[in-house]
Amino acid sequence: MFDLIRSIRQRDPAEPTFLEVLLAYPGVHAVGLHRASSLLWRMKLRAFARVCAHFARLVTGIEIHPAATIGKRLFIDHGMGVVIGATAKIGDDVTIYHGVTLGGTGDGGTGKRHPTLGDHVMVGSGAQVLGDITLGNGSRIGSNAVVTKDIPAFCTAVGNPGKIVKGMDRSPIYGLPYSANPDPVGDAIESLVKDVYELKRELRIKNVNVTRCRSEQRKQIGIWMGDSI
Repeated sequence: MFDLIRSIRQRDPAEPTFLEVLLAYPGVHAVGLHRASSLLWRMKLRAFARVCAHFARLVTGIEIHPAATIGKRLFIDHGMGVVIGATAKIGDDVTIYHGVTLGGTGDGGTGKRHPTLGDHVMVGSGAQVLGDITLGNGSRIGSNAVVTKDIPAFCTAVGNPGKIVKGMDRSPIYGLPYSANPDPVGDAIESLVKDVYELKRELRIKNVNVTRCRSEQRKQIGIWMGDSI
């Protein structure tokens, strides 16, 4: 637990004190209580394990199934609304923000149905990572993304459905890399809007020229078509 607190102090730009992390970080409390519920689960005391996990959810707002496998130094930042399913596997030094779901796809399977996160993965707030997929080491998931397919190591995925925007070098755990394009779909729509605007502008110029030519022709032959001759 001391190793986790030390890691959080290094990774959180708020630079919290030791006591702040120990007493006021719900992610720390959730991880600590998960260790207890996981132990009870492995001892086949499943009802007590679920009660312990339920108590952790009431206290922290974070729901971690007792059967979930969690690596070292998991940092759940803010934490409210995080759900981690039973067959989820999380590597070392992972950062998860509030509102994240590591869930299943509801296909009715009873085997491995939740995601696997490699080491040094970052999952942004509100992201939904669903199904038996793998997020490679050092990968990043943008806020509110919906990811249902594997993400290679050291890549960033954003949007719904989650799309890989580019590979990336190793970077600090906290936050997305500055090089990541935050909204490729939005950029594509913006580009289309600009193209439509340019087409309309060109057509408007052509229509003005055509109208002017027709008006000149009507003046020459003396036909009144609703405009002045």
